[in-house]
Amino acid sequence: MDPQTILCDMCIENRKAAKKTCMKCEISMCVQHLQAHLTTPVLLQTHPLTEPMDLCGNTKCSQHGKLLEYYCLDDMTCVCVSCAIEDQHRLHNMKTFSTAHKELLEKLKAEQLILQEKTDDENVSLEKWEKSEREKLGGCSVRLIEAVTNLRDITLTSVQSSVSARMVSLKTSKSSMEAAQKEKDTFRFLQMYSQVHQDVEKAKTVDLRKGLEPGSHRDKLVEEIRQNGEKMVKQAFQFWGSLLTLVDPEHHQELVPTGSDLIFEPQSLGPGMSLSTDNRRVFHSQWMKFCSSHLFLIKNTIPISDFKRWVISISKDCDWTIGLCDDTYAASMKDGYIYGLRCQAEPDSTRGKK
Repeated sequence: MDPQTILCDMCIENRKAAKKTCMKCEISMCVQHLQAHLTTPVLLQTHPLTEPMDLCGNTKCSQHGKLLEYYCLDDMTCVCVSCAIEDQHRLHNMKTFSTAHKELLEKLKAEQLILQEKTDDENVSLEKWEKSEREKLGGCSVRLIEAVTNLRDITLTSVQSSVSARMVSLKTSKSSMEAAQKEKDTFRFLQMYSQVHQDVEKAKTVDLRKGLEPGSHRDKLVEEIRQNGEKMVKQAFQFWGSLLTLVDPEHHQELVPTGSDLIFEPQSLGPGMSLSTDNRRVFHSQWMKFCSSHLFLIKNTIPISDFKRWVISISKDCDWTIGLCDDTYAASMKDGYIYGLRCQAEPDSTRGKK
């Protein structure tokens, strides 16, 4: 006989395998000794039977010493009648074991369908995720790939490790739900449901697009990408933005060059100031030995719904101050805020500094 087999507690000699366990009597019975529980109406109504199990004293309330007969849906735990009507569970949603088993099993199936959608998403596959990100980040020129391969690999490895760790929650919840659905015994199902519920709730919060978790590692990686991105921005503006988006999408939207659609619209042009014929470059005749300030409105030739970023290249062989103003000031030249950034040339040098 299998050592795992539960034996009948009522057999005196040649103990047979138990068919059912009575939670109230706290005994396991074979087919012969089970008949009284199956044929006596009072026993049928008041003595709950389960599949054969080793009770180990866990069928009674540790606080009241009474039989566990109900399941508290709010606290996800088995309780006795005193817990249900007198103590902390009296205002909670209480169910009999059989009803709770049925309702929670249906809930588990519904949540399994929701999580299955995440599992079926192509991003859940670590191999597909890595391939997709590598293709996106590798879209720049061959010259840039050689310069940034090391930084790219560090980024992908870090985020891949984070994504892989989060995927464990999805796999754990799937295993827990499958195990719970295979469990036919009502009591054992209810005992394990709390942990299954925790696994499911944790899996429901998983977002594989979040990037790295907040912390010094993410901050250090973001800073490293920023420093290298400043050197590559003219040639790899989109590549740099993709890295930041991959690591920390909440705080770094992907940067996309838009210069070909932007033009300057001069409100006034003083002496020594001029625009190129395409209105994309502003010139100042430095030899005229005077300074002047001018307001230039920047507009997009193609309508866009949300314009957030743009880049202006400015010569570093002279002192300059560039500012931003709000619409109110642009219209009336007063009653508005101006935000400026100044670059002052070093003495006897043509190189500016911030």
